[in-house]
Amino acid sequence: MIWLTLALLVVASIEDLRFREVSDGYSIVLLITAILGTAFHWHEVSWIGLLGGFAVGFALSGAFFFLGGLGGADVKLTAALGAILGIQRVFPVLFWIAMAGGVLCLIALLRGKRDIAYVPAISLGLLFFLVSRGNFAWS
Repeated sequence: MIWLTLALLVVASIEDLRFREVSDGYSIVLLITAILGTAFHWHEVSWIGLLGGFAVGFALSGAFFFLGGLGGADVKLTAALGAILGIQRVFPVLFWIAMAGGVLCLIALLRGKRDIAYVPAISLGLLFFLVSRGNFAWS
Protein backbone atom coordinates (compact mmCIF):
# COMPACT_ATOMS: atom_id res chain seq x y z
CA MET A 1 0.00 0.00 0.00
CA ILE A 2 2.81 2.42 0.72
CA TRP A 3 4.04 2.19 -2.88
CA LEU A 4 0.57 3.03 -4.23
CA THR A 5 0.49 5.96 -1.83
CA LEU A 6 3.90 7.22 -2.91
CA ALA A 7 3.05 6.76 -6.61
CA LEU A 8 -0.19 8.74 -6.25
CA LEU A 9 1.64 11.50 -4.41
CA VAL A 10 4.30 11.69 -7.13
CA VAL A 11 1.63 12.01 -9.83
CA ALA A 12 -0.17 14.63 -7.73
CA SER A 13 3.16 16.45 -7.34
CA ILE A 14 3.59 16.62 -11.09
CA GLU A 15 0.07 17.99 -11.44
CA ASP A 16 0.75 20.56 -8.71
CA LEU A 17 3.99 21.68 -10.36
CA ARG A 18 2.43 21.94 -13.82
CA PHE A 19 -0.97 23.45 -13.05
CA ARG A 20 -0.72 24.70 -9.44
CA GLU A 21 -3.89 22.70 -8.78
CA VAL A 22 -4.42 19.16 -7.57
CA SER A 23 -7.53 17.09 -8.20
CA ASP A 24 -9.51 15.95 -5.17
CA GLY A 25 -9.44 12.49 -6.72
CA TYR A 26 -5.99 11.80 -5.25
CA SER A 27 -7.17 12.48 -1.71
CA ILE A 28 -10.30 10.42 -2.25
CA VAL A 29 -8.33 7.45 -3.60
CA LEU A 30 -5.88 7.66 -0.69
CA LEU A 31 -8.68 7.83 1.87
CA ILE A 32 -10.55 4.92 0.29
CA THR A 33 -7.29 2.95 0.23
CA ALA A 34 -6.80 3.66 3.93
CA ILE A 35 -10.34 2.53 4.75
CA LEU A 36 -10.08 -0.63 2.66
CA GLY A 37 -6.62 -1.37 4.05
CA THR A 38 -7.96 -1.24 7.59
CA ALA A 39 -11.19 -3.08 6.79
CA PHE A 40 -9.44 -5.96 5.02
CA HIS A 41 -6.27 -5.96 7.19
CA TRP A 42 -3.99 -5.07 4.27
CA HIS A 43 -1.91 -3.07 6.73
CA GLU A 44 -1.58 -2.86 10.50
CA VAL A 45 -3.40 0.45 11.00
CA SER A 46 -6.44 0.06 13.26
CA TRP A 47 -9.64 2.08 12.98
CA ILE A 48 -8.54 4.24 15.91
CA GLY A 49 -5.12 4.69 14.29
CA LEU A 50 -6.74 5.60 10.97
CA LEU A 51 -9.01 8.20 12.57
CA GLY A 52 -6.18 9.54 14.72
CA GLY A 53 -3.81 9.85 11.77
CA PHE A 54 -6.51 11.55 9.71
CA ALA A 55 -7.31 13.97 12.53
CA VAL A 56 -3.66 14.88 13.17
CA GLY A 57 -2.94 15.32 9.45
CA PHE A 58 -6.04 17.46 9.03
CA ALA A 59 -5.54 19.55 12.17
CA LEU A 60 -1.87 20.37 11.64
CA SER A 61 -2.10 21.08 7.92
CA GLY A 62 -5.43 22.86 8.45
CA ALA A 63 -3.75 25.26 10.86
CA PHE A 64 -1.22 26.16 8.17
CA PHE A 65 -4.06 26.53 5.66
CA PHE A 66 -5.72 29.12 7.88
CA LEU A 67 -2.40 30.93 8.23
CA GLY A 68 -2.13 31.05 4.44
CA GLY A 69 0.79 28.64 4.13
CA LEU A 70 -0.97 25.69 2.48
CA GLY A 71 -3.73 25.18 -0.04
CA GLY A 72 -6.86 23.11 0.39
CA ALA A 73 -5.50 20.21 -1.67
CA ASP A 74 -2.44 20.06 0.59
CA VAL A 75 -4.69 19.74 3.63
CA LYS A 76 -6.81 17.01 2.05
CA LEU A 77 -3.77 15.03 0.90
CA THR A 78 -2.09 15.32 4.30
CA ALA A 79 -5.25 14.18 6.10
CA ALA A 80 -5.66 11.21 3.73
CA LEU A 81 -1.98 10.36 4.12
CA GLY A 82 -2.43 10.47 7.89
CA ALA A 83 -5.29 7.97 7.57
CA ILE A 84 -3.08 5.58 5.61
CA LEU A 85 -0.12 5.96 7.98
CA GLY A 86 -2.07 5.85 11.21
CA ILE A 87 -1.42 7.81 14.36
CA GLN A 88 1.95 6.16 15.09
CA ARG A 89 3.56 7.05 11.76
CA VAL A 90 1.92 10.38 10.99
CA PHE A 91 4.14 12.48 13.28
CA PRO A 92 7.51 11.37 11.86
CA VAL A 93 6.18 11.73 8.32
CA LEU A 94 4.91 15.23 9.10
CA PHE A 95 8.38 16.06 10.42
CA TRP A 96 9.95 14.95 7.12
CA ILE A 97 7.29 16.82 5.14
CA ALA A 98 8.13 19.99 7.08
CA MET A 99 11.85 19.49 6.45
CA ALA A 100 11.29 18.95 2.71
CA GLY A 101 8.93 21.93 2.59
CA GLY A 102 11.48 24.13 4.33
CA VAL A 103 14.17 23.24 1.83
CA LEU A 104 11.81 23.80 -1.10
CA CYS A 105 10.77 27.16 0.37
CA LEU A 106 14.40 28.23 0.70
CA ILE A 107 15.02 27.27 -2.92
CA ALA A 108 11.93 29.23 -3.97
CA LEU A 109 13.07 32.29 -2.02
CA LEU A 110 16.51 32.11 -3.61
CA ARG A 111 14.79 32.06 -6.99
CA GLY A 112 12.65 35.08 -6.09
CA LYS A 113 9.39 33.14 -5.68
CA ARG A 114 6.99 33.80 -2.83
CA ASP A 115 5.10 30.52 -2.84
CA ILE A 116 5.67 26.92 -3.81
CA ALA A 117 3.75 23.87 -4.93
CA TYR A 118 3.67 21.96 -1.63
CA VAL A 119 2.58 18.49 -2.80
CA PRO A 120 6.17 17.70 -3.84
CA ALA A 121 7.18 18.34 -0.22
CA ILE A 122 4.51 15.87 0.91
CA SER A 123 5.85 13.27 -1.52
CA LEU A 124 9.46 13.89 -0.52
CA GLY A 125 8.54 13.77 3.17
CA LEU A 126 7.04 10.31 2.76
CA LEU A 127 10.06 9.16 0.76
CA PHE A 128 12.50 10.55 3.36
CA PHE A 129 10.54 8.77 6.10
CA LEU A 130 10.83 5.47 4.25
CA VAL A 131 14.53 5.97 3.60
CA SER A 132 15.17 6.96 7.23
CA ARG A 133 13.55 3.73 8.40
CA GLY A 134 15.50 1.68 5.90
CA ASN A 135 12.39 -0.47 5.44
CA PHE A 136 10.74 -0.37 2.05
CA ALA A 137 8.79 -3.56 2.66
CA TRP A 138 6.20 -1.86 4.86
CA SER A 139 2.78 -2.63 3.46
